[in-house]
Amino acid sequence: MRYLLLISADESRIDDAVSPEALAEFRRWLTDLQDRGMLRAHVGLHPSNTATTVRVRGAEVLLTDGPFAETKDQVGGLAIIECDDLDEVIGIAAGHPAAAWGQVEIRPVIEP
Repeated sequence: MRYLLLISADESRIDDAVSPEALAEFRRWLTDLQDRGMLRAHVGLHPSNTATTVRVRGAEVLLTDGPFAETKDQVGGLAIIECDDLDEVIGIAAGHPAAAWGQVEIRPVIEP
C-alpha cells in the first residue's frame, strides 16, 4: 500500500533542517528507502511565503498570498512510500529527521 508522508514544522526553525548533520541524516534516510525500493516520490517545498492559495466562491476566484492555514507549522515537503502496513510506515516516518523537531503526518493513498 502507498502512503503519503506530509512533513511539516515551524519554519522559523529552518536552520535545524539545513545543518550539515541534519542534511547527512536526511540523505541516509532517503538512501535507505531508495535502496529498499520503497520510495515512490519525495519533494521539498519552498517556504510558505511563496505559496498562493486558491479558493472559489460562486463565480469568484479568490487568491491569497501564502498558505491558507494560520499556524506556525507549515508543510515543507512530502514523500510517497510503499509499505506493507501502517506499523512499517510509522517506523519510517519516525526515522525522518524532521520528526525530531516537526512532525510527519501519515495518510494512506487512495488506490485507483
